[in-house]
Amino acid sequence: MMTKSITAPSYYQATATPFAAQPRLSGEVSADVCVIGAGYTGLSAALELANAGYKVVVLEAETIGFGASGRNGGQVCTGFSSGQQKIEAQLGPADARHCFALAEESKQLLKERISSHAIDCDLTWGYLHVIPKARQFDGLKEWKAELDELGYTDTQLLTKPELAEKLSSRRYHGALREGGAGALHPLNYCLGLARAVLDAGGMIFEQSRVIETDTGSSPSARTAHGIVRARFMVIGGNAYLGRTVPKLYGKVMPVTSYIITTEPLGENRAKALIRDGEAVADTNFIVDYFRVTKDTRLLFGGRASYTTMEPSDLAASMRPQMTAVFPQLRDVRIDFAWGGYIAITNNRIPDCGRLSPTTYYAHGYSGQGVALAGIYGKLMAEAVRGTAERFDLLARVKHLPFPGGPIRMPLLASAMLYYRIKDALN
Repeated sequence: MMTKSITAPSYYQATATPFAAQPRLSGEVSADVCVIGAGYTGLSAALELANAGYKVVVLEAETIGFGASGRNGGQVCTGFSSGQQKIEAQLGPADARHCFALAEESKQLLKERISSHAIDCDLTWGYLHVIPKARQFDGLKEWKAELDELGYTDTQLLTKPELAEKLSSRRYHGALREGGAGALHPLNYCLGLARAVLDAGGMIFEQSRVIETDTGSSPSARTAHGIVRARFMVIGGNAYLGRTVPKLYGKVMPVTSYIITTEPLGENRAKALIRDGEAVADTNFIVDYFRVTKDTRLLFGGRASYTTMEPSDLAASMRPQMTAVFPQLRDVRIDFAWGGYIAITNNRIPDCGRLSPTTYYAHGYSGQGVALAGIYGKLMAEAVRGTAERFDLLARVKHLPFPGGPIRMPLLASAMLYYRIKDALN
């Protein structure tokens, strides 16, 4: 069930690059590849395949970027939400390093696409991982050592006084700064990818919700008004896929995250909050994240929920979290408040694989899909083209499904309470 803020206008929609509406699928269409979902995953795969000469059709239930790709926090992150140890436990140190290298490639891919397709999406670099408790500084040291060992050395430990020079908040006791991570306008990035797909000859159909799929030897996707028959299928619905593909239901869990943006603060006041305009996130399991937008608003997100329950006034509910970080913003107006689903897996490693020799899927980026979804889409395109080694490496990761039935939400709500308590105690 969609909640009120899920469909509320977002800051991103208000500042989106103009983009013509795409037609609804009508009748029967044949393609080399049918892609389900016009978010980062699907559009990435579609772009690679269209550029390689494949006839590609993308089906989107709503509008381009309607899901997480157009409403997330915009953070361009390093690695995987799980950290390296969980990947090493499954794949061994050598292949885990290959996975990290693919995650690094995802950021380079994003950067190259923004440049080559002239996507205006406010990409900026610099990211602060801030700790709410002084005793967590040793954890930052261990994290930096792990990244150094992986060859990612664009990091810097900041003590509390050093952080105070960059961030005007007394809430945090130090940080790990990354130069190779950052943030962007997520919807404009998504729209830029869509425009590149169209320029490459791909077709995108909006308002074309898939109601039935055949993932066998001759894949097809049926909507209320038409059907696409293809040689291959790529599934990129992520948190919004629901029961569209029954075999994938339960492999990821949609989690709601909320975001607010203030009125414009002006250059001086915005710079006084975050001196260098870097993205910021705390190191809790249930993360608060924030940054200053191009037009000098503070964008502040967090307050994850595993249930469909939602505050009646989201802006008022989120304001105390924002002012706990920045008390100096108690007087500012909140102009936008919205929410959206992100897809998580049990182990916080993305889930990908094949449903048949003709059908590929990837989802569950667990909060780091801005970069990762692009590389997973590209690797699915490589697999369709007959080069599957890199995709198969990621597909070796095993995942436990989430529980189903009437106990699903109570169990997940209990899990959220556990992690809130853990954040408070750590």
